Amino acid sequence: MGEFVAEFRELRITDADRAGGKGANLGELVAADLPVPAGFVVLAAAYEHAVTDTPVGAELGQLHDRALAAVRDTAELTGLCERMSAIVRAVALDDVIGEAVSAAYRALGDEIPVAVRSSAIGEDSAGASFAGMNVTRTNIRGRDALLAAVVDCWASLFSPRVLTYRARRGMRDRPAMAVVVQRMIDARSAGVAFTADPATRRRDRVVVEAARGLGEVVVSGAVEPDTYLLDASGPNLLHTRIGQQSYAIVSGPHGDRRVELDATDATSPVLTDEQARAVARLALSVQAHHDGIPQDVEWVFDGEGELWIVQARPITTPTEAATAPSAQPTARAALIQGIGAAPGVASGLVRVLASPDLGQSLREGEVLVAPMTNPDWLPTLSRAAGVVTDSGGMTCHAAIVARELGIPCVVGARTATTTLLDGTEVTVDGSTGQVTAGATDLPAHRPAVHVASRPAVAEPTATRIYVNLATPDAAAAVAATDVDGVGLLRAETLLTRALDGRHPRDLLARGEQQLFVDRLSESLRRIAAPFGTRPVVYRTTDFRSNEFRALRGGERYEPVEHNPMIGYRGCYRYIREPDLFSAELSALADARQDNPNLHIMIPFVRTRWELEACLELVDASALGGQRGLHRWVMAEVPSVLHWLPEYVGLGIDGVSIGSNDLTQLMLGVDRDSEDCAELFDESDPAVLEAISRIIGVARRLGITSSLCGQAPSNRPAFAEHLVRMGITSVSVTPDAVAATRRVVAAAERRVLLDHALAGTHDASRPA
Repeated sequence: MGEFVAEFRELRITDADRAGGKGANLGELVAADLPVPAGFVVLAAAYEHAVTDTPVGAELGQLHDRALAAVRDTAELTGLCERMSAIVRAVALDDVIGEAVSAAYRALGDEIPVAVRSSAIGEDSAGASFAGMNVTRTNIRGRDALLAAVVDCWASLFSPRVLTYRARRGMRDRPAMAVVVQRMIDARSAGVAFTADPATRRRDRVVVEAARGLGEVVVSGAVEPDTYLLDASGPNLLHTRIGQQSYAIVSGPHGDRRVELDATDATSPVLTDEQARAVARLALSVQAHHDGIPQDVEWVFDGEGELWIVQARPITTPTEAATAPSAQPTARAALIQGIGAAPGVASGLVRVLASPDLGQSLREGEVLVAPMTNPDWLPTLSRAAGVVTDSGGMTCHAAIVARELGIPCVVGARTATTTLLDGTEVTVDGSTGQVTAGATDLPAHRPAVHVASRPAVAEPTATRIYVNLATPDAAAAVAATDVDGVGLLRAETLLTRALDGRHPRDLLARGEQQLFVDRLSESLRRIAAPFGTRPVVYRTTDFRSNEFRALRGGERYEPVEHNPMIGYRGCYRYIREPDLFSAELSALADARQDNPNLHIMIPFVRTRWELEACLELVDASALGGQRGLHRWVMAEVPSVLHWLPEYVGLGIDGVSIGSNDLTQLMLGVDRDSEDCAELFDESDPAVLEAISRIIGVARRLGITSSLCGQAPSNRPAFAEHLVRMGITSVSVTPDAVAATRRVVAAAERRVLLDHALAGTHDASRPA
């Protein structure tokens, strides 16, 4: 049609450099005679004519280069992106582009509603999907609204999410944007189909996700869609999982609108079995046209029941060519039912141990069964195939360490040490909380073991995703993955291993302070070095007295407390025992000489005066004089709601919410108690309000805020709360990083979708 616009039928995959991946792929689908709604592409030449080749182009390019260099500085990146987006939105389209777009739009019909989708050069390719990051506008009517939507797509090139993604992909060229304009389908249902299972990577499976109304709610993660698993050879439906959808977005005369679903719609399948098979067949046809390359296909059923493809792209995650079905586990009765605390499945011979002193009797690959564990169990845990404990909850020591080591773990099993007998073979399922007799038919699965083989780049988020670590063993593998740093480096397990289970005061009493410093600093170096310039936040020792007492020699130095959870621990302990704290600071200072990415975090701070005294000890040490040191506090004690502004005044520049302790103290429930497990709820309104206030104060005072815990990865609603509150990062265990990034990204997309819909609704109101 011309230099600036092309119909779908004029495009092929080789036109991706001018139509973008999305536009070029649609051209291929039309050429294959697949059902694609009519449309056209505003080519990248239009963007270059209106933006790149004008006086603002040079300024935009300079700002873009600065933004790529600032992707780890959230505030600077956000400011630069706002400036670049404003520059693009101020661009006036001349008559040449305006008339070309208008003519193509008129050819589709008389001001019919259209979807306007970004098609950046390099987007929707086999190497980079940019899924959901650039702008899509649906149900656009009229010339002026269409041209405005095109400019919106152009401006979305310069969002923090996109710039971060480009930087991580090594895409440093200045971007260009084509825009797809496509006739809207009045969707009864819509969704996505994958011609390889994204979870198992099997190519003999097709996964279909479906929701009522427009498919944007699926792509954005706004609802939990229905999921249909099919065998590609039929395709035959293998399994249906009903999701949760309380509302749908549908097309209306004045733009998209939200409609609430009744109980029947909300609980019944979105698709019939035949419709699911039809979607799978259509997706496999797209794959066949692309020479068998697995595809991610967005589809729509209209009001008449006709099936359409609205876009397709190659799946960017690796897939396995092998199609042999995996073995299924044999069903067995559970010997023990506890709380699944660390995911994975493993089999081994039972070894029942009453105390860590007996740890040497556990052979590599056996299942440790114990009343409960503490940090002194760490060397034993490292050799175990799985862990089962009588007591404990999701946040007890055994659960936390097992997750970090990638060991399947079941806690709160109550009678494990009496029911499970030494030498018997069992299977531990850390997801279901079951322990069954005999070996599993499936290979052992330990999530963290495979961390190094995960893709180096995942879906980017404006919210940084940090990792919790406790030992140096997995540091290099974790650092090679797509994490933004270490948000919580726990001193306790690190210290226990470095000192071979001895109480640190026992070393000081024997004149072995330098041994303490040398061993701890070496462990810190091994963790910090692989992360380069990414921050590693070391939380100083927060053993409770009962845990300290369990260390070798600890009974000589530790008081016996009836409630150690709120006893002699954290910040207060440092000012009572400055010599021990001084040794820890010396180790951190030594490690920081070669690793300035190390920073310090003070746990369990109750009052202003104790933090002030603690920071005076830091300032007086070798660490206090080092440049670039960031000082964080844990927000675990509810008094932080009152004292945080004072803490910032003392020089604190970051706060990390310890949701386990904060929940425990807000709700008055022992976090390790299996009897009270149902009371322990990080999403309780009282806890959420406290978290919101902490994040709000942090934002107002210009310090960073984080949260360390599992809730953001396994509770999507919790993650969305944090994103809406404006948290700057979350920190989770290595096995939860990928899931957390997906959940946070979905939450961010929902927030953007809400803003977009609000803007559409506002624009439709009469002045």
